[in-house]
Amino acid sequence: MRTYLVSALLAAAPAIAAPFRETVVENGSLKARQADCPALPSNLNVQSTSSLPDPFYSYAKGERITSASEWECQRDEIEQLFEQYELGDFPATVESVDASYSGGTLSITVNDQGQSIQFSVSISGGGNNAPAIIAYGYPSIPIPSGVATITFSNDDIAAQQNTGSRGQGKFYDLYGSQHSAGALTAWAWGVDRIIDALEQVDAGIDPTRVGVTGCSRNGKGAMVAGALVQRIALAIPQESGSGGAACWRVSDWQQTQGQNVQTASQIITENVWFSQRFDQYVNNVNSLPVDHHMLAGMVAPRGQYVIENTSMEWLGAQSTFQCMNAAALIYEALGVSDHFGYSQVGGHNHCQFPSEQNSEIEAFINRFLLDQASVQTNVMRSDGNFNFDQSQWAPWDVPDLGEVPTEKV
Repeated sequence: MRTYLVSALLAAAPAIAAPFRETVVENGSLKARQADCPALPSNLNVQSTSSLPDPFYSYAKGERITSASEWECQRDEIEQLFEQYELGDFPATVESVDASYSGGTLSITVNDQGQSIQFSVSISGGGNNAPAIIAYGYPSIPIPSGVATITFSNDDIAAQQNTGSRGQGKFYDLYGSQHSAGALTAWAWGVDRIIDALEQVDAGIDPTRVGVTGCSRNGKGAMVAGALVQRIALAIPQESGSGGAACWRVSDWQQTQGQNVQTASQIITENVWFSQRFDQYVNNVNSLPVDHHMLAGMVAPRGQYVIENTSMEWLGAQSTFQCMNAAALIYEALGVSDHFGYSQVGGHNHCQFPSEQNSEIEAFINRFLLDQASVQTNVMRSDGNFNFDQSQWAPWDVPDLGEVPTEKV
């Protein structure tokens, strides 16, 4: 998709309140594009299904999409469904963002709705318009030289201590403790603001070549950020399991098979990652119009490398395998199968990146952050001896939508 960044023009006039997310212009403008999309009906007729929902069916149109030109509206529709049923509202704009950079610290001030918050991130290894990876908490993947690391204290934006920490953190200082967004959505909003800041100041980072990563609970956050923040060039969620790369329906099925896997009904009792809107569906996930193959699919056609661990049954090894194979079908429909990778290797501790995956992650970073277009990124593997049961989990036809243009100008 052709992408023009106009926020740099607005940065010269800081007194003007700039709606930063909507100043990213894609084939016109984000506002205009969304206005051209058909509206979701106020009352969805969602059919309960034990298989994964068809990601190509549009509730707004009442039919399946058939071309790549329809994908942007379909992606927007899926985002609306996730916000309505699971994640809570993702604030589309902010009044203004001010940023400064000194000594490896990027300081960010966000003003919105008469309130103001400040937070900072640390940058190491940047310079000369380098690409960067935003790491939730700390990086647990190898980041090569030539790629900067941006360390993001996501807990500062939204706390994730337990169920009692809902509505705590700087996101909620800005929008109120009763805001519908769960922590995962609030963190993605923070990532969006980091990119706003990188567009404003010279921190030695190219804001069009930014990836995001995190492991475990932060891996869930990295997947959600990749889905919601379309300026992310490469998402690398690591061992995100339930609430990330696993599908709710498959995890429930795993539990019926006697496996100790985290389900939707359990995860909401652990922490505040999801909106309270999700609570009414966790005991009947078949009634949801979405599942997490569609969350991963929202990243398409951008790059995504999903890392999982067969030695951690709680993550839902079978669930992530089936779910991410279904997500790969969305990339296939858009003609960019090699923009998506899934690698599931066990025999190591949680969040310990095994050396046998080094060549895979290097390939994705080289291709999507270092602009080495000829690098091969065909990865879909597991050491779990699983087989993708498409007839059970993804019984819908995969359309040939044609490739979505991804060049930048």
